Amino acid sequence: MIPIVEERVGELQQLCIRYRVLRLDLFGSAVTGNCHWRESDLDFLVEFQTLPSGEYANAYFGLLEALELLFGHPVDLVVDSAIKNPFFRQRVDETRTLLYAA
Repeated sequence: MIPIVEERVGELQQLCIRYRVLRLDLFGSAVTGNCHWRESDLDFLVEFQTLPSGEYANAYFGLLEALELLFGHPVDLVVDSAIKNPFFRQRVDETRTLLYAA
């Protein structure tokens, strides 16, 4: 895992509590060490607690914006249950690294 993420695990945990995250993982090049910081984004996989439908968008976009502010870098925030492509699922599962679990 790249150092900028490791150094901010405490702040990540606070964001997860604030936005009612059940589980947050990092995946992709930031885990494998193949991250070219200037060209890469950070890939996060999220699972939210059960939320009323009106609060889901606020949680998703709030967390996305907070992650981009925390790292000063583009973020891809993928909802775990939204992954339907088996090849993408396999790629994610091969590198996913737990950052937070409620």
